[in-house]
Amino acid sequence: MRVWPLFAYAWFAAWLPGALADDLPELGDVSRTTITAQQERQLGEDIMRQIRASPRFLDDPEVTDYINALGYSLVAHAPNVEQQFEFFVLNDKSINAFALPGGFVCVYTGLIVTAQSESELAAVLAHEIGHVSQRHIARFFAQQKQAGIASMAALALAILAARSSPDLAQAAVAGAQYATYQTAVNFTRDNEREADRVGVQILEKAGFDPRAMPAFLERLQRSYRLYETNAPSYSRTHPLTYERIADVESRVQGLPYKQVPDSLDFQLIRARLEAREMSPRDGVVFFDDILTQKKTVNDVPARYGLVMSLMRLKDYRRATQEMGMLLTQAPDSSIVVALAGRVKVGSGDLRGALELYAVAIKRFPHNRAITYDYARALLDGRRPKEALQLISRALEYSRSDPHLYELQAECFASLGEKLQQHRSLAEAYVALGSLPAAIDQLQIGLKAGDGDFYQLSSAEARLKELRVLDAERRKEQRQ
Repeated sequence: MRVWPLFAYAWFAAWLPGALADDLPELGDVSRTTITAQQERQLGEDIMRQIRASPRFLDDPEVTDYINALGYSLVAHAPNVEQQFEFFVLNDKSINAFALPGGFVCVYTGLIVTAQSESELAAVLAHEIGHVSQRHIARFFAQQKQAGIASMAALALAILAARSSPDLAQAAVAGAQYATYQTAVNFTRDNEREADRVGVQILEKAGFDPRAMPAFLERLQRSYRLYETNAPSYSRTHPLTYERIADVESRVQGLPYKQVPDSLDFQLIRARLEAREMSPRDGVVFFDDILTQKKTVNDVPARYGLVMSLMRLKDYRRATQEMGMLLTQAPDSSIVVALAGRVKVGSGDLRGALELYAVAIKRFPHNRAITYDYARALLDGRRPKEALQLISRALEYSRSDPHLYELQAECFASLGEKLQQHRSLAEAYVALGSLPAAIDQLQIGLKAGDGDFYQLSSAEARLKELRVLDAERRKEQRQ
């Protein structure tokens, strides 16, 4: 049975009840002597390979870029940050988030859509960042120092799966001792107190409203009381008490009041996710109603959702019309501009799309959605050399993006360069954490019979390097 799609109530995201106080105890950092940051990152990568294989993994550049931009605006104000962070999204209506070993932090689409303000969404992320920066997760795995990385990854996956349903617990922890499982499910009260304290500090320093944290918890508690049989998963798996909420409120009470407006990106991403959840026709009706009834002060998010729904309905004529108004309203939004390009491509105006992308990439040079779409349009227009130049520039600042390497491989395939094609596919697999698959691609490429002396030498050196890395990883997993 595959367990990785069942992350709805991850132990890593536990908001368990506990007393909050400023006089936190010294927890020590035993993790440093038993599990290195590199091992912790490897453990996270091992888990992420399986999460990425799940159909619930949301591969949407606009959503991913937004959640990473929000996440890093918080990380910049977090204490003791020694890990590289990576934020990702699961397509799940549950209201949840969790952190993994190695700085990986997940947000569910349900949380983004349900959050009533950007500060509420930031509050949940800040709490998870607090767990990572204080190495709570590493401390647990440090206690499992006699288990190999592979065993710890399996235990982590089992715990995550079991949190989705208590009935699955025994099956999910097969092969792991139940006592170890139970220890892992529950963050200690000290961990939670520490993560709450750090989270509030991060919110305040990052310019968000720290009162959003107790407001979010209070709303979930009200939902739990009203709908106990169908309460939000966050409430069911992470019990909320009056004491906990009161403690969080007391923590923010002395802070100065600030009204923080939501960013346009937050509003657009919410509309994007709402449009994805509905059928195209329902989406058109829903967003049309918002616009015609003037239900919001700002029409831009609703019109964005409407254009998305019209595109899914293949009503390109009206989508083009609405897109014209949307560009007039929000000409400086990269999210809007990226959708404008897709409208042109969808309506058959490839030349117009290429002209739009040529201007957009200068305005938003690091935007992944525009880069991907521009490269795809160039390939569709049989201009692989230009696409290759675009991707090469993008790889200068994004060396770990598998999509860029996949597009690069397509460019080389169009140019008939087989060695370089497989070299790019190998780098895509490296970025995804699959060294054996990367080694296979390099071996195929070296047998292709093309490539100059430099390309062959470079590919052979890279193959040797990956074989050494793969051997070291296998050895570490056996230990």
